[in-house]
Amino acid sequence: MSIKSIFEYIFSELKNFEIVDAHEHLPPEKVRLSLEPDVCFLFSHYTAVDLVSAGCRPWNITSQQRRRLIDFLQDTSIPLEQRWKVIEPYIDYIRYGTYFRAVKIALKEIYGFDRVDSSNYKDISEAMRKMNKPGIYDKILRDKCGARYVLPQAGRTDYEKKYMRPLMWINSIALLNNPKEVHSKAEKIGLEIKSLDDYEMFIHLQLEKWKKENVVGMKTVSEKYVKPPAKDKAAIIFSQYLNGKIDEDSRKALYYYLKEKVIETCQELDLVVAIHAGVWDDFRRLDPRYNIPLFEKFSEVKFDLYHMGMPWVRSTAFLGKNYHNVYLNLCWSHIVSANMARSGLLEYIDIVPINKIIAFGGDYHAYSFEKVVGHLYIAKENVAWVLARLVDDKRMTREEAIEVARMWFLENPLKVYDLS
Repeated sequence: MSIKSIFEYIFSELKNFEIVDAHEHLPPEKVRLSLEPDVCFLFSHYTAVDLVSAGCRPWNITSQQRRRLIDFLQDTSIPLEQRWKVIEPYIDYIRYGTYFRAVKIALKEIYGFDRVDSSNYKDISEAMRKMNKPGIYDKILRDKCGARYVLPQAGRTDYEKKYMRPLMWINSIALLNNPKEVHSKAEKIGLEIKSLDDYEMFIHLQLEKWKKENVVGMKTVSEKYVKPPAKDKAAIIFSQYLNGKIDEDSRKALYYYLKEKVIETCQELDLVVAIHAGVWDDFRRLDPRYNIPLFEKFSEVKFDLYHMGMPWVRSTAFLGKNYHNVYLNLCWSHIVSANMARSGLLEYIDIVPINKIIAFGGDYHAYSFEKVVGHLYIAKENVAWVLARLVDDKRMTREEAIEVARMWFLENPLKVYDLS
């Protein structure tokens, strides 16, 4: 049997798989329903990066160019025609990239359009508005994608759908700003903050509360490791903070202390700690290797390391291999670069036990979450391609390949996040 035939067999089997979508930024469905979507929304997340890279610069500034383009494309108070004209000249430059391919697949699978151009962008926009009705999450995430669970990160827990199991940001409680804000948060759970011990109790109670609200983990980002101060020193800094007398160095020291206190609490409560690694802006500051001290210090915490650490794909493989508590989540990776994801995953098979890999997370916001369908299609292609190579090399059978894929798309994230 040719490798092409093996690929086609595996891919056809994967099309009907039930999955866990192990990373999104989706708010509750009611937020999506409050929007008036149009075709520009599909270009406002990730694809906007490629547009700016191709030269789309509607403002005479250089800083925050991508963010301004995203806001512009999502601003429906600006006529659709005006927004479309800004991006239309650059679409030909990005149409071969994987970000755009997810758009193209979603347009076909959901709205029935084979292309997007000046002849049909208004028709696509009308189709998007017509579908934006109650049940759109079910229609796309459950029916089209086969998601048993979706793990969103939007800083909230008020999801209408029971299959949405959120993660919350560590910085929301470890990075302190106004003391009044801290007191306000603590009062909501019946606690008064007078000392660091009180705040540590708040952290524990808050995480317990979130867990009861179906939160399955906490999210942070890769950053250079800084050893936190001892507790007695942190207590002095916290007292200074409550009195409004804290400098920036002390604020940072307190953050590092509280961040590790949250991770320690995750260990106590059996919550996963997810870590964004690599790819975004100045990606040098997001090196996945920065987290090694955390992996070693909190050996009983399950760390879900995101995005293959791109571009540190090989380094990330050895983090998954060398640390029993580190899992490798391919969320976002398939659309950053399908070929990098394929070659990396092929090497992961050599290096990492197969129970350490999570195959998919769409990583989209409410404005363009239709593209989850396109991203999942690409992810299944990539996994089928890798497994077909292994079958062709006689390293596994076709049946074993299907079981491995099922582990990556469903069983592994179910176990890592203790989903029930």
